[in-house]
Formats: sequence, C-alpha cells, structure tokens
Amino acid sequence: MFPYHDENETQRTPYVTLALVAACTLAWLLVQGAGSGFALAESVCNLGLIPGELTMSLPPGSSFPMGDEVACLTDPGSQMSHILTSMFLHGSWMHLLGNMWFLWLFGNNIEDSMTRPRFLAFYLLCGLAAALAQVFADPSSIVPMVGASGAISGVMGAYLVLFPKVRVYTMVPLGFFLQRIPLPAWVMLLYWMFLQVAGGAVSLASNDGGGGVAFWAHVGGFLAGVVFIKLFERRDRVAAHESQHWRPSGQR
Repeated sequence: MFPYHDENETQRTPYVTLALVAACTLAWLLVQGAGSGFALAESVCNLGLIPGELTMSLPPGSSFPMGDEVACLTDPGSQMSHILTSMFLHGSWMHLLGNMWFLWLFGNNIEDSMTRPRFLAFYLLCGLAAALAQVFADPSSIVPMVGASGAISGVMGAYLVLFPKVRVYTMVPLGFFLQRIPLPAWVMLLYWMFLQVAGGAVSLASNDGGGGVAFWAHVGGFLAGVVFIKLFERRDRVAAHESQHWRPSGQR
C-alpha cells in the first residue's frame, strides 16, 4: 500500500516542510556523496546515532566495520549531537526518496495546522522521541541509526489525530496490477502503524535489529505525534481544513 495523494489542500506555502526536504537532500548529496561507498559509510559512522554509544554500553575505542573502507570507532561523548544529525542522513536513494515523499504528503498539512516555528519544533521533538524509543528497545545495538522516518512518523501520528477522515489515495498491488484505492486517512495510518509494531516485535524476538529498519523509532515517533499535536496545533488553522474537506465523494 503506497499513498500518493490526499484531498487535504494546504492553505499556505509549506516553507518548513520544503526546507526539511531540501536539508535532507543536500545532506545526501554533499555530505553522503549521493550514496558513494566511502562517503556514505563515513557519514553514517561519524554522524549516525549508535544506541550502544549513547547508553555507553560499548567500550570506548572499540570498532566495528562499516563496509570495506571504514571502521567505526566508538565515541560516546559525541552521540547527543548525533540524535539531531542522524535525522538528516539516509542509507540509500530509495530510503531518501521514500521518506521525502511521506514528509511532503503529510507534512504540508501538519505545518498548515500550526505556526511554522512550532512545526519545526514539533518535527524535531518527534524525531527525538523516535530516536529514544529505538535506543530503549535495543540499548546495546552497534547498528547506526539514520533517516528522517522517526520524525516523519510523528507527522503521520499528528495527521491521524487532526485529519482522520480525509481521503488518501493509495496504490495497492492486486495480482499483476496496481489498483488506485481511496481510503480514510485513519485506515491507512493505522495499517501502517500495525506493520511497524509487528516488525518491531519480530525484530525483538529474532534479535536481528529489525533487519536494518528502526521499527521502534517509527512507533515512538508516531506515538509522540499523537500525544503532542494538541499542544502545537492552532484550532483556527485546523478548522479551515475541516470546512473544506471530509465530505462524501461527489459533493463540493
């Protein structure tokens, strides 16, 4: 199930959402070398969040491989800043493009529901909650965490609270064909959340670290978005969306 459009038009230009997309893209191109071997490994090693370093459960100075060219040396003192830097790094082109698409699809309306400075603070708060959730789930992990998906999960949790009935158009594979299906946002978002919880449970049971996917970061970010959105929203801005949407098909 892949969402590609919602019926929730923005009332203002989403400058913060655009800036976040630009920041992640520039980090990918300029810091991570657009995924080139050495630059990618070095950036993930030096700027990604490693749970075992944050919790100081790894011995200082120990190392572990990050590809053929780079070996990460543990440095517990630097990990607090890595909570922030890791939110703007990615592991592949598909990782970046997928995250940026979800950020654009849902972020513009959540930015619209509050002031722009509040949206930036909300986004970073959800990213922090996501990182801490993943660290709590596997505090001794040596696998670096990178990606904006934890913060974006918070945006999706906020969307569930504010705009549950907005139709979201999704592509669903049925046999050899892709079917275009409109769904209420709550159906799509809760289904996505179920997949994250299930994936996280499997990763804990198998002790494989989620196969490279930070499922518990997604869960933590999503729950943070659900909990904190009411502290950040402006009801007049949300009401502007409610007056134009959530109507049955065919009505205008």
